[in-house]
Amino acid sequence: MTLDDYQTAASRTTNPRLTGTERLLDAAAGLSEEAGEVLGIVRKHAFQSHPLNRDKLQTELGDALWCLAIAAQSAGLALDQVAATNLAKLRARYPEGFSDANSLSKDKPFL
Repeated sequence: MTLDDYQTAASRTTNPRLTGTERLLDAAAGLSEEAGEVLGIVRKHAFQSHPLNRDKLQTELGDALWCLAIAAQSAGLALDQVAATNLAKLRARYPEGFSDANSLSKDKPFL
């Protein structure tokens, strides 16, 4: 499955009563909400001695992916292209892979 395939399949579950702008806002807000749920799972694991609940983490990451896909679609963006653009930015910023020096550099290009 490609990201675009996922985006198409996920879009069938959007609320048809929302306008394009409302759908974008709903997906963007949902992305923030789901990121918070992912953070809660990881925080409990890292700081409260909970075992990492991989099943719940997978579910919440999937919800975040849905929100990302719908936000992109609502803005007229294909998820495959969003991913490709991000990889190009990362290649420019970290041509040899991650390094602290490149991370700290203010001169790295942002595409």
